[in-house]
Amino acid sequence: MAQQPAATNYEIAQVCLLAGKIMLENGGETYRVEDTMTHVAEAFGIPNSHSFVTPTGIIFSIDGPEQTTRLIRISSRSTDLRKVTVVNAISRRISQGELSPTAAYQELEALCADTRRYPAWLQALAAAIASGCFLIMFQGTWSDFFPAFLAGGAGTISLTFFHRLVPIKFFAEFLASLIIGLLAYLTVKIGLGHNLDKIIIGSVMPLVPGLLITNAVRDLMAGHFVSGVSKGAEAFLTAFAIGAGIAFVLTFYPGKGF
Repeated sequence: MAQQPAATNYEIAQVCLLAGKIMLENGGETYRVEDTMTHVAEAFGIPNSHSFVTPTGIIFSIDGPEQTTRLIRISSRSTDLRKVTVVNAISRRISQGELSPTAAYQELEALCADTRRYPAWLQALAAAIASGCFLIMFQGTWSDFFPAFLAGGAGTISLTFFHRLVPIKFFAEFLASLIIGLLAYLTVKIGLGHNLDKIIIGSVMPLVPGLLITNAVRDLMAGHFVSGVSKGAEAFLTAFAIGAGIAFVLTFYPGKGF
């Protein structure tokens, strides 16, 4: 059997960057992305590699006679922890010597191109059920479960729709929370709901950036201050958008339902 030619630093860097890109775009923490890239490079025989990861870009460098430095831009971020898990599995297979750089890159490319997601109706249904459960958790009454169910599901559908219509996350979240506030008020107004505050709190919980806040704190604790502060700022803007949408509704209906 003919011996496979040795992989170049460029090919190894391509594998590391693609693995880091997939993880960062789908909810992976900064320190986990850097560790994965370093471990992949070491598994391919590159002990001296350096990575610098921020929420909007990755810089990866390999020292040595064939020094290689690459930069990749991260333009969109979402949450798909399945892809993060698959990248971790591919990384372990690389460390065990089961994958060559070419084979690993092909698998990562296929994963990157995989657009399978839960359908929008199922996401909305899950968010609606979660909203009702959050209402009960926050000591709401079962009579308000359906209003929270309705507002939470409508908020998730609105968020998806407005984000496609206006690709600015802040405005999509603001409009989604605005719709949640309006629906919550209307259900109380017509007598379907009773506690406006509990309905609103339960309904906005699916919009709260919990994973982003968690990653920001973990990055700060790991010493990645640039990523931690920037993710914290992004989480703050999301929280501000949600609060502004609800506050806009309550401004016109002060004291109603409280």
